[in-house]
Amino acid sequence: MPEDATARLPKYLRIAAALKDAIASGEYGPGDRLPGESDLMSAYGVARMTARQAFGVLQAEGLAEARKGAGVFVREFKVGIRRRGIQRLAVEVWGAGGSIWAADGKGHDPEVEVLGITEEALPAGLAAQLGLEAGAPACVRRRRFLLDGKPVMLATSYLDAALVAGTPVTEPDTGPGGVYARLAELGHRPARFREEIRSRMPSADEAARLGLAAGTPVVLVCRTACTAEGKPVEVNEMVLDSAAYVLEYEFDAP
Repeated sequence: MPEDATARLPKYLRIAAALKDAIASGEYGPGDRLPGESDLMSAYGVARMTARQAFGVLQAEGLAEARKGAGVFVREFKVGIRRRGIQRLAVEVWGAGGSIWAADGKGHDPEVEVLGITEEALPAGLAAQLGLEAGAPACVRRRRFLLDGKPVMLATSYLDAALVAGTPVTEPDTGPGGVYARLAELGHRPARFREEIRSRMPSADEAARLGLAAGTPVVLVCRTACTAEGKPVEVNEMVLDSAAYVLEYEFDAP
């Protein structure tokens, strides 16, 4: 930003701009402690509230995080998971009894918490995605995924309740290969997947369940699994901590 434009900004924004420049230049690197409120008050001749507002800007933009009793630090982007969107869904993984999630967390300690398995009436949008009538009963599986003890993803799967009734899909432990292997045993093997990806800021509940710092966005992945005949058999809505994931897609040119 030109100096004359910066000079017209409120003081807290000028301080925030200076701190962002210092971060961008490498003066403060990931994990480094930023100057304290008293330091900013002395350096810029401002009140404590102004210093706090400056830090608030950096936190809202996801550049810094406050640690209780320790100060404000430059946020670290730690890639815990390189999510290979195509390879992870290969039948060689779940068809051989492997876990898609374990493949994602290779080299770490992956854990899955089952938050609930319920039967619910499908709203119109989800029903259409599954090729069912609005209000049709669905088996809904809600999970939280952790890597080395840290929550990194929430996932909610929707399946036709009539299709999976009385099967391990309705149980916390679905068995080797997970839901996709059980669907294959029922004669509805997933053969094609479609994923839609977008991002937004988390809801309060999502931020709490994922332990997100202020200013951290989430990545939304909605995957529909279909049989070779094109019948949808599962819709999985996932909420990912954007600081924990790199989404990688590798494919041949058509």
